[in-house]
Amino acid sequence: MNPTRHSAHGFTLLELLAAVAIVAILAGVALPQYKDYVTRSRLTDATVGLTTLRAQMERYFQDNRTYANSGTFVAPCNADASARTFGNFVVTCTGTLDGTQFTLSAAGTGASAGFTYTINQKDERATTAVPSGWGSTCSSKWILKKGDAC
Repeated sequence: MNPTRHSAHGFTLLELLAAVAIVAILAGVALPQYKDYVTRSRLTDATVGLTTLRAQMERYFQDNRTYANSGTFVAPCNADASARTFGNFVVTCTGTLDGTQFTLSAAGTGASAGFTYTINQKDERATTAVPSGWGSTCSSKWILKKGDAC
């Protein structure tokens, strides 16, 4: 008579350690990439805010031939500032607002703190501040990716 053999069910300790090591390696690579991706997605709030307010300023200029207040008409830069929050960015008019020029600035708050972007009436874009590890500032374009060159 043959003794009945029972096969073992489950995993060995070595198989379990191998699976944990693979998951740890994947998490170590994926989490930093995911964090950068989420940060990049927040930066669109700045670009949307700046281009929206710039377009409003250009429409105002077409109607009034000035960027400054004209009679009873209030320039978008001088309008209610509370309407200029786009996600984690606050868009403000910086510098002197006169009849021929303006500069808009988007400063990051909360999860986007450390980022500052600008645009002016000539559509000249600049990155004036980025957090450490994101590279350097740029006077000719917006840095929207980690390590992006000017």
